[in-house]
Amino acid sequence: MWSEVVGMEAEVTQKVPEVSCEAAGQEDAAGTEQASLTDGESTSAQPAAVSNGEESDEGKEMVEVKIIWNKNKYDLKIPLDGTGAKLKEKIHTLTGLPPAMQKVMYKGLLPEDKTLREIKVTNGAKIMVVGSTINDVLAVNTPKEVIQQEVKAEENKKEPLCRQKQHRKVLDKGKPDDVMPSIKGAKERLPTVPLSGMYNKSGGKVRLTFKLEQDQLWIGTKERTEKIPMGSIKNVVTEPIEGHEDYHMMAFQLGPTEASQYWVYWVPAQFVDAIKDTVLGKWQYF
Repeated sequence: MWSEVVGMEAEVTQKVPEVSCEAAGQEDAAGTEQASLTDGESTSAQPAAVSNGEESDEGKEMVEVKIIWNKNKYDLKIPLDGTGAKLKEKIHTLTGLPPAMQKVMYKGLLPEDKTLREIKVTNGAKIMVVGSTINDVLAVNTPKEVIQQEVKAEENKKEPLCRQKQHRKVLDKGKPDDVMPSIKGAKERLPTVPLSGMYNKSGGKVRLTFKLEQDQLWIGTKERTEKIPMGSIKNVVTEPIEGHEDYHMMAFQLGPTEASQYWVYWVPAQFVDAIKDTVLGKWQYF
């Protein structure tokens, strides 16, 4: 009988450490949880760290556009009330092209301070981006820039273009009856329709169509349409027409010499800068 009692006490004594270990484990877990809460590291705090301070697009009206750069196409969804500057940041994320190196075009050069809604960007719109990354700039030689400087220096030595005999024979025909309206001293984006009602060097009617999606300039006459890659245009020469300064004469240099210039007369002055930005924008950063 005595031995049975002793055995029972021994059994009870052996079970006590197991209960103590379990309790200790619970206390350690509680202590770890309390330390985690004290340090401020909770599950609810983690999303703020992931966001990196970026403004959420939730609840905003979005527009889906297609970014075209360097023969690559990117689908992008962006708030319609975002600015052109914000669009450039998104393009930087997609392409690695820094905003300062971008020339973004949608119906002309896209302004950074206006929203996509203000410039009437719609779903499915194609936005053209030209420019080069820092690595591209360092790797590319600059023969076109040298050509442009030489052409400008040669131009400065000559009399005004509109007084030269080769141009007078076209200008003396007078302003075309169907020429597009002009605004002196104004700067506008390229229109959505071709520029028409102008003359070429032979006195024939000519129209200019800027195909930004294909990076081409189409020069159309009654006989044919020439499709010229914008990257092949070495320079653009312009000069106001004397007595009609709201119109310009303009030449696209398609080769290394002046003999390769294609002349167009009676270009409305308000579109001159937009034409030059569009045609020369692809390489002027080199």
